[in-house]
Amino acid sequence: MNFVFLLAGLLFVFVVGWLVSSNRKDIKYKRMGVLFALQIVISFLCLHTSGGIKTLQSISGFFNWLIQQANGGVNFVFGGLMVKEGGSVFFLNVLMPIVFVSALVGILNYLKILPFIIKWTGWALNKVGHMGELESYFAVSTAILGQPEVYLTIKDQIPKLNEQRLYTICASAMSAVSAAMLASYMKMVPGKFVVVAVFLNILSALIISCIINPYDVGDNDELVEIQTDTKEPFFEVLGNYITDGFKLAISVAAMLIGFVALVTFLNNTFTAVINISFTTLIGYVFAPIAWIMGVPTQDIVKVGSLMATKLITNEFVAMGNLHSIASGLTAKGNAIISAYLVSFANFGTVGIVTGSIKAIGKEQGSYVAKFSMKLLLGATLASVLTGTIVGFYF
Repeated sequence: MNFVFLLAGLLFVFVVGWLVSSNRKDIKYKRMGVLFALQIVISFLCLHTSGGIKTLQSISGFFNWLIQQANGGVNFVFGGLMVKEGGSVFFLNVLMPIVFVSALVGILNYLKILPFIIKWTGWALNKVGHMGELESYFAVSTAILGQPEVYLTIKDQIPKLNEQRLYTICASAMSAVSAAMLASYMKMVPGKFVVVAVFLNILSALIISCIINPYDVGDNDELVEIQTDTKEPFFEVLGNYITDGFKLAISVAAMLIGFVALVTFLNNTFTAVINISFTTLIGYVFAPIAWIMGVPTQDIVKVGSLMATKLITNEFVAMGNLHSIASGLTAKGNAIISAYLVSFANFGTVGIVTGSIKAIGKEQGSYVAKFSMKLLLGATLASVLTGTIVGFYF
């Protein structure tokens, strides 16, 4: 039965992608097959072998350890405001570790460790998938660096890119999550699903681009002069990353206050008027998609509600809701929705992506604004693909 749902999920993703494809006759089936095979290998090793499971546990344990280290700084500043482990001060327990992890990313970036990993992982990915050196590099970098900083690594290339290549890099950015966010995500969903989703989303975004946005990149059009050098002093760079991490935590907190309050308002209003909450109502809308992905029937409305919540608000709001109802979901339902939520595919991110590109190249920003809804659809399909593959192993 799992195999049937895997095929159903793949067929759904392909059909929807085909319907909005810019060039249906040139869909890159071979590239899709190679990238999908790589996804199956990665997911099998991570979720179905003892070595892979232990590796994921180690990675999850490492990020939990990082959170404990981050608590040293948080305790020093906020001391008396801290609550016991598992308490309810979301800003302190979940968002503040972003500052520390962002500092670590800055150090690794300054020491050229991250640029080295990104460059050669991207090179290897291009040799396997043949998506283009720039596209492969960017797909990997989005899984480590945050928005909008990741666009600065290719700021000289962006003004030279056409609409097709812009779509691919923007879809990768929306389908990935930054390393600074991982520890916070792991406070709300199982760490193993966060790690697997990061790996799979890199490939899912490229697969969707092969359907919606197929094109060929010539050998003389790679544009891979990537900016990695930095002339700033170490402590200036470190300070910038720490400040950026704090700004990110504040921004997420502000969005959560607004979005959670809005959802609460809609739930209470809908319940008073039609005796059904807003989240339950949108859950019915997304329930068929959840079922196609392999979510057990008893979970599809709840999972559908979380899928819609992520799209309308952001992944933090949806993860917070999942954290409160996870005990009432099946193991398979938990696995699928946990993996699905690990991406930036929501309406708010469309604005961030468009603004970031426009700040670097005005004409390219206009391109992105023109295909923004197709971009959101592609990133959402990438999440559906990732969730479907994870569900196959449960």
